[in-house]
Amino acid sequence: MQTYSEVFAHSPLLNGIAPEDYKKLLACLDAHTKHFPRGGYILHAGDPPLQVGMILSGSAHIMKEDFWGNRAILADVQPGELFGEAFACASASLLEVSAVATESSDILFFNPQNLLSPCPSACGFHTRLIRNLVGILAQKNVALTQKLEHLSRRSTREKLLSFLSACALRQGAARFTIPFNRQELADYLFVDRSAMSAELSKLRSEGLIAYHKNQFQLLQANTAGKR
Repeated sequence: MQTYSEVFAHSPLLNGIAPEDYKKLLACLDAHTKHFPRGGYILHAGDPPLQVGMILSGSAHIMKEDFWGNRAILADVQPGELFGEAFACASASLLEVSAVATESSDILFFNPQNLLSPCPSACGFHTRLIRNLVGILAQKNVALTQKLEHLSRRSTREKLLSFLSACALRQGAARFTIPFNRQELADYLFVDRSAMSAELSKLRSEGLIAYHKNQFQLLQANTAGKR
């Protein structure tokens, strides 16, 4: 676990917890690690929520799949971030989403009951953990509201502009990288990939954006949403 001390230091769950307490904390949470290849299912929809995960290396997408295998990407998870915690906190009987590794990934799993209930040893950091978890759930609720704002736009063009604008504002720069390829971005915005690619080309030809693969730059802030 020592290899991941930098990930722990930047993890919202461990905010305010001293590095010397990491080893004791991981033992308290009954933590263990597991490796997943790209495309591997970390959590399966329909399984009971027995574990909460944290990305140590790599990344994952939280997604919903229908009966025919169509995917909708709900969130992207990066190192230090959690997934599966909402279902554990809600005492859900089954997971309604899956977590899939988007690259070779190491995942830290821990027992959600150990996280939600102070341990018999009355660890001093446990109250801090619970407070951090509440903050994470609140932040994810805000992120969901922001995504709903993108999806509420009527056209593919408007959804793209809303999403790209939010990325630029969040990163504080007109040039930024998104965590999706074209199909993943279409799945995230719930739009047709071909139609989305056509709109991206139009936006570039109009001088509003520039892009290469998943790197984007916003070139104009006015008139973009008026078409």
